[in-house]
Amino acid sequence: MQGDFLTNMKSMYNQFSRTEKKVADFILKNPQNVPFMSITDLADSCGVGDTTVFRLCRTLDLKGYQEFKMKLSLSLNNSEQERTEQYSGNIGLKDDFPTVAQKVLNTNIAALNETYSLLNYQDMDRAINLLHDAQRIYFFGVGASLLTAMKAMNKFLRIESKVFCYEDFHMQLMAASMLGPTDTAVIFSYSGATKDTIEIAQHARAGKAKVICITRFVKSPLTAFADLILLSGANEGPLQGGSTSAEISQLFLIDILYMEYYRRYFDACSSTNKLTSESVVQRLL
Repeated sequence: MQGDFLTNMKSMYNQFSRTEKKVADFILKNPQNVPFMSITDLADSCGVGDTTVFRLCRTLDLKGYQEFKMKLSLSLNNSEQERTEQYSGNIGLKDDFPTVAQKVLNTNIAALNETYSLLNYQDMDRAINLLHDAQRIYFFGVGASLLTAMKAMNKFLRIESKVFCYEDFHMQLMAASMLGPTDTAVIFSYSGATKDTIEIAQHARAGKAKVICITRFVKSPLTAFADLILLSGANEGPLQGGSTSAEISQLFLIDILYMEYYRRYFDACSSTNKLTSESVVQRLL
């Protein structure tokens, strides 16, 4: 589709089915909010199923919901209203460097504050128990979320010997397929709508492993496979894939889990931490 995305969408309105029009009406009335909604959030807001949203995307000659959000964001990004407010931390092209630095700082602080406000202490307590009771803990993620998964594994490996993380997606799938009822999978995904991540979750659940999802949205294709959901608070538009604020909010949750895990099981964790620290101490100057 060429030209303004929303204008073209209006021009195709009569081609939509009755249920597709319900979704289109919502999008046209709330264009600034939709880029931050999962496909399930949008479907629930319109009173339709996920497949209806996907059919609308195909009617618009798009491959799927992620491409739809990208097109919508580009259209909004080129408009006069709120040109930079949601997609670049309110940074303008005429801002000087100190202003840019302050706005980036504010964005990251806001992400941490929102993540803190979303904390559910019962869920965090349950997550700690799932990690402790597991025979094996696997951290999973693809793309930018893989970096977060690797950092989580690196952190927990200092105090716990049963943690694993693979970089290669095929190896992640194989590992997920071998998980069982005594294992726990911790899956990172901002959107909860990445096909590879969903496939990992499917394999983990097929083996009856416990699945913890660290994500932005309560409802998404990924969270349908979750035993436990921990929410991160950063708003990331489709034009900001892998944003630092999203990563910081996820790492904040990992830090909380790590510190509480260490506190509860201090004796065992301290013993392991002593071993891992001594293994690398000679590498330090």
